[in-house]
Amino acid sequence: MNDSPGWASPGSAPSDGQEPGVPRPAEPTGQGESAPKWSTDQPPAAQWTPPSPPPVPPQQTARGPRAQAGGGSGPQNLGWGGQQQGGWDHQQPVVVKPGIIPLRPLGVGEILGGAVSTMRAHWRTALGLTIGVAAVIQLCSILVQHYVIPEPVQIDSGASPSEQLHQSLDSLKSSLAGLGPVYAITLIGTIFTTAILTMVVSRSVLGRPVTLADAWREARPQLSRLVGLSLLLPVVYAAVVTIGLLPGLLAGGPAGAGLAALGGLAATVVVIWLWICFSLAGPALMLERQGIAAALRRSAKLVKGVWWRIFGITLLALLLTVLVSGLIDLPFNAVATIADGKGISDLVSDTTPAFGWPYLIISGIGAMLTTALSYPFTAGVTVLLYVDQRIRREALDIDLARSAGVPGYETSGS
Repeated sequence: MNDSPGWASPGSAPSDGQEPGVPRPAEPTGQGESAPKWSTDQPPAAQWTPPSPPPVPPQQTARGPRAQAGGGSGPQNLGWGGQQQGGWDHQQPVVVKPGIIPLRPLGVGEILGGAVSTMRAHWRTALGLTIGVAAVIQLCSILVQHYVIPEPVQIDSGASPSEQLHQSLDSLKSSLAGLGPVYAITLIGTIFTTAILTMVVSRSVLGRPVTLADAWREARPQLSRLVGLSLLLPVVYAAVVTIGLLPGLLAGGPAGAGLAALGGLAATVVVIWLWICFSLAGPALMLERQGIAAALRRSAKLVKGVWWRIFGITLLALLLTVLVSGLIDLPFNAVATIADGKGISDLVSDTTPAFGWPYLIISGIGAMLTTALSYPFTAGVTVLLYVDQRIRREALDIDLARSAGVPGYETSGS
């Protein structure tokens, strides 16, 4: 563990195949021939009066959750900030919090709150970055939608069913062809912001200031690998869906349609499972300086055994993001529709209305604000989930406290 936000790769840990256990007591000494032997003639039992407890010494607080036992005749620090007074253990948890989160296993609220705290503590860096990237993304998207995306193919209601099917396929192809450039632009912006925001959150955990230049300098060496990871995962998911649908599509007919539905459902379950298993690969790649394959394995190890917990927190963060995005997008889209001279009937009609510049510009501003707020939150949740799992399995909190300069965590010999 070093004192930079890019944390070193862990060594032997429970996530590497070991199970956390309880330290065993030392073997009793003095057994065998040299062990002392007690006489069979013992004095009769006497009345026992418990001694009065010694006076309680002044309260001392442990400096960390896993402080070593103190020496001398004074109180001893035990466990998570506990202390020994009068022969009895009094557990008094002490929260070590150099940054946005306490250095201990985190709850759901602390993970979500830590993501919001990062945005508040580093709003200049986080929002400045995301607003700039979101502005570029929306500008490119507006230009692509206006000049590149073809007009949607209209479906003739009076055509035969086979002709309507061909028209629907042509409309789907044109929509996918138009969404391709928009998706590529969004993916580039997402990769760039994820790389930098990961470094911002990692420094926030240590309670350190960070500038955009600092975060970029830390993230740049791993950026190409993050691009590879971001391109690999969608390909894997698409391959799983294709494998699930292919038997039904090849069979054809009603039986093939049913088989394709079952295969698609099974593929969806597998994709969701893989999505959660590899959800921590990004932070592992950036903060541990891992390769793509190593980061995927690392994420799978950290998620193993707590899949449902990671899934629940990730889904909750996604729902909150969608809710906030909807609250922001709705008024902007309404104003954009009115400014473009369109009505509600145009939006719900069978034909796709051709929106002009007023709609594209106003709705693009709303989408820019949505992106600027959602990117830091989702990146913060992902990084804090990664930190939480390493704290639970590898005692990362000790290394973080040492790197943050918390008193009582100095290395021996320093």
